[in-house]
Amino acid sequence: MPKRILVPLEGTSASEAVLPIVAHATGGVGATLRLLHVAPVPHNLVSASGRVIAYADQVMGRVDAEWLSYLGRVAATLHDTATECIVRFGDPAREIVAEAEAWGAELIAMTDRPGRVWWRRLRRVGEAVSRKVRIPVLLYRTR
Repeated sequence: MPKRILVPLEGTSASEAVLPIVAHATGGVGATLRLLHVAPVPHNLVSASGRVIAYADQVMGRVDAEWLSYLGRVAATLHDTATECIVRFGDPAREIVAEAEAWGAELIAMTDRPGRVWWRRLRRVGEAVSRKVRIPVLLYRTR
């Protein structure tokens, strides 16, 4: 059984559907789930008059805090499972692969929900990730 499992989440209950399965399968074996969210790279916020309202690093800090809060709430629901939370910025497929390699993940577990427009993007991300890594990628399909 893999001991390091990376679980990318998009902030929806549908993307969290894989968590009970992975948490149950890893129960009692000392595995760690690393919950990951990949956000778009922020840009400076500029007013209509051209004045900078917020710099990109300020926006990045706010976005990071918001997503870490969400991931922490999700982790709290996984009672007997060791969890870690991380937010990365950039292209989802590229950042998932980079995080898996940097952390030494042994499995990437993602939800795939057919027929939904917003999940087509996740399916493309899942397929791109599976082509770029040498570890198993679990694409859990919900109905």
